[in-house]
Amino acid sequence: MRSLLKWTGIGLAAVLVIAISLPFFINVNQFRPALETDLSSALGRQVELGNLHLNIFKGEVTADDLSVAEDPAFGKPAFLQAKSLHVGVKLWPFLISRQLIVTNLDLDQPEIVLAQSPTGSWNFSSLGGKSSSAPAPAAGAGGRMPLNLSVKLVKISGGRLTLRRTVGHWKPLVLENAAVELRDFSAASVFPFSLSTKVRGGGSIQFDGKAGPINPADSSMTPVSFNVNVTGLDLAGSGMNDFAPDVSGVAAVKASGTSDGTKLQMNGTFQAEHVKLAKNGNPANRPIELDFSVNHDLRAHSGTLLRGDVHLGKALAHLTGTYAEKGEAMVLALKLDAPGMPVPELEAFLPALGVALPAGASLQGGTATAELTMTGPADRLVSSGSLSVDNTRLAGFDLPGKMSSIEKLAGMKTGPDTEIRTLSADVKSAPEGTAIQNLKLMIPSIGEMTGGGTVSPANQLDFKMTAAVQTSGAMAVMRDKSIPFLVEGTFSQPVFKPDLKAVAGEELKSVEGDVGKAAGGLIKGFLGGGKKK
Repeated sequence: MRSLLKWTGIGLAAVLVIAISLPFFINVNQFRPALETDLSSALGRQVELGNLHLNIFKGEVTADDLSVAEDPAFGKPAFLQAKSLHVGVKLWPFLISRQLIVTNLDLDQPEIVLAQSPTGSWNFSSLGGKSSSAPAPAAGAGGRMPLNLSVKLVKISGGRLTLRRTVGHWKPLVLENAAVELRDFSAASVFPFSLSTKVRGGGSIQFDGKAGPINPADSSMTPVSFNVNVTGLDLAGSGMNDFAPDVSGVAAVKASGTSDGTKLQMNGTFQAEHVKLAKNGNPANRPIELDFSVNHDLRAHSGTLLRGDVHLGKALAHLTGTYAEKGEAMVLALKLDAPGMPVPELEAFLPALGVALPAGASLQGGTATAELTMTGPADRLVSSGSLSVDNTRLAGFDLPGKMSSIEKLAGMKTGPDTEIRTLSADVKSAPEGTAIQNLKLMIPSIGEMTGGGTVSPANQLDFKMTAAVQTSGAMAVMRDKSIPFLVEGTFSQPVFKPDLKAVAGEELKSVEGDVGKAAGGLIKGFLGGGKKK
């Protein structure tokens, strides 16, 4: 027994010594030209490797550096550069017949640039195709077999992916610390994939699904089915708001979809917190949620929003329409249909639109309905349509009291809150300001007010209104009639003034009418119009 154990130990030691010694006797760098040639042939791009090292215990060949050439149509910088490439191989065929049969590929800290031209073509479209820059496979001595790229695992660790356009002002999207896995990879079949990465500027992405077979003519046209989960995406910091720089917030997306490389169909949910939509706005203190279904053209950067259910708390609105990239702008043509939304739910979102209620005031109860169209470039959007509000209360704001100068004229009753029975208006909002016409406001403590005006980008109000009230006090001599007034200041600090010019004009017309009647009677008398027949 001792002898058996002794010779077993000697045998194991000998195997260990041979395993340790093999890398010193095998010049693995002799396979570098063959490996470069096979990889270049498989990718259709010139591939360059650094020094090779053999690890017998791992069954792995490691290259110090890896570089994959860029498509000549996109410039000279490398398409991919990696700190190292680990190639898992079947050890016995490699040792006996010098055949490189790959079982896995592992890229360490690669930098990959994905670029798209104005025509919609990607710089990775030609990967796997024939390229004049890639050397033709050499007929290796001893009947060497070509590289087998049907591998169990392709892995990327600590990668950086940059998605950019070759022209235009669009800010590149940079994905850092990317971890990618392709399992049971074969160009001729469907294979599962996964991506986990951080977004420079804020955000995380989890992306997985199935892809393949790879389109041999254009790899960007490869069919894909996927699930995506985005969290903590800073819209401004990441550059995702390039088309509308006034928009900011922190977003999350959970969606699934399919793509054939040209068309993408996706359904999911978009959520955003601390949203700001207007340049002079402030982040909303409540989140917004969008349940969506979209058909997107990947090459034209356009699409159709088939369903967009917007949730603001319990308030629900429906958004549909189209979008299309034209030159340096994203042009929208959307329709918003929002019937019977609870007003208090909307109040929290007003700051995002640059609308501030008077200090200490709040909206209580009631419903709001809006029908709007939104057209034009996203950064210069024009919204127009109708808006109405029913049975709400502006608590903490005494409108009759604020209209003190008109109160003295009309004798209006004051109170701590302002009841609004109905409000309706036609609105048009554009970068140069907001115009509100056909404004009708019924406030029981005052009466009916009508008119219109404008709101500047700095939130300055300029309205000409008329209030139909029961006159008393100093205005009693005017009998019961409408009282014109002005609204100036801002939403948060409105200023109400009597429109003295309009009042004087109305009185002058009245006086002129009385004088005219008297003069007419005198003339008629002189002409005998007053004689008895």
